[in-house]
This record gives sequence, C-alpha cells and structure tokens, in this order.
Amino acid sequence: MTNRRKYIVDTTLRDGEQSPGMAFSIREKVTIAKSLDALGVSRIEAGTPAMGREECRAFEKIKLACQKAQIIGWNRMNLGDISQSIDCGADIIHVCVPASDLLIREKLRTTRSQVLETLSACAAAIHDEKRELTIGLEDASRADWDFVVLLIETARDLGATTLRFSDTVGIMSPSLCKATISRIPDNIDIEVHMHNDLGMAVANSIQGLRSGAKYADSTLFGIGERAGNCNLEHLLIATQGQLDFGISLDELQWRQADLKSIIYKNKLTYA
Repeated sequence: MTNRRKYIVDTTLRDGEQSPGMAFSIREKVTIAKSLDALGVSRIEAGTPAMGREECRAFEKIKLACQKAQIIGWNRMNLGDISQSIDCGADIIHVCVPASDLLIREKLRTTRSQVLETLSACAAAIHDEKRELTIGLEDASRADWDFVVLLIETARDLGATTLRFSDTVGIMSPSLCKATISRIPDNIDIEVHMHNDLGMAVANSIQGLRSGAKYADSTLFGIGERAGNCNLEHLLIATQGQLDFGISLDELQWRQADLKSIIYKNKLTYA
C-alpha cells in the first residue's frame, strides 16, 4: 500500500477551535485557511455557520481566500443549520449524525427510525441546492454495528459522497480500527476522525487509511477538544514514503512558526 494517494480533511477551524481557551479572530482563521490551502490540503472544515453572524463572516472570507481546497460547513442534523451553510457558500455540506444509542437517546431524545427520517430530509434539502453531501457518524466507535451498517447504506442511498467514521470519545486502538474500517463496504469513500484521549489519534488515523479510508481528519499541532485530534505534522512524518497526501512536509514545517504564533497565542500547551 505504499505511495497510495490519500487526502487530508483539516478541522483546525472547527474541532480544533474547541480546545479550552481557543478562539480565533476572523483574520487568524483566514490566515490558517490560506496556509492550509497553499499546502495542498484537499478539504478544510471552516466552521459551523449556524453558530452565528461572526462565524458566517469568517466562513465567507475563508471561502474567498482559498483557491484549491473544498470548504466544508459542519452541521447538526438540522435543516436550519444546513440552510446557514448553504447561504455561506460551502462547497460541502457535512451532516453530523449521532450513531450510538447513547447519543440518540440522551442527546437527541429520539429513536433510530427518527434519525433515519430526519437524515433523509436533510439530504433532500442539500441536493435541492446542488451541494455535495457528506455524512459523519458521531460516536461510531461505541455504536451498534448493525445500525452503523444501516447508516452507511442509508448514506450511500442518499447520495453522500463520503462517510466519516468518528471515534468521538477516543477509545479505539489501531487493531480495533483495522478490524472496523476494513469491514465497511467500499462503495462509499471513508473518512476517519480520531481523537487523542489514549494518545493514539495519529496511529489510528494511519491504520484507518491503510484499512481502506481515503480521507483522514487532522488539526495543526493536534489541537482539539479534550486531548486533541490527529496531529497533521505527525501524520505526515509517520507516513513518509508510505502514503501520499500531496502535501510537502518541508513546506508545512517552514510555515509552522507563523501558524504556531496564532495557535499558541493564549500560551496553551499541547502534548
């Protein structure tokens, strides 16, 4: 599997900004996005437009500043959220779908069947606007496998181009990641979203890619909620000569000084 082309979905501006104390200005967000775009990052998750006017302004400026990367708007499974992302000009409308029974019951206060019905309505709204749909399975690593399979089949039938498998609470190991991702049918592109609670976000991302995933989510310096996300630099270093992301590690490291001044402006330290 050496030298196979894979792709980065950078979520520094969405999941990364959920780090404690982290709040980027619009100018900082645009600077980060332009750097990621210049590096060759294929998709940039620029934020959640439903958060409000300031988020929408940043999103629109990022969209104008980036020349190559596709810009993703992250959304709850909610028509109002989706409308905001469409209005902001997102190339890709990402819909986050709680997959575990725990989240379905305690977060949404609903049922599996209602999740499927709501997802179908969201997909229809996105296709009506002729936008690309991607679907994320939140807490997929703790979900019932039969329901995960049903969600994957539903995502494919609804015209989603990519299925994000999220280890939302960071409980996976590389061996479990291999066993899980390799079971997913290859009739939809797979994206892995790993958290670093057990220190294995990079290792799990690599294993996910080797097991059939096309995309891996990452953040600059591994920032993100709780223990953080997959560190982009570490991912590139660990896969040199094995996986081709179309990104120059030398150029990333050259840009790190300017990016670090933004990321660490509040003097937060990440392991």
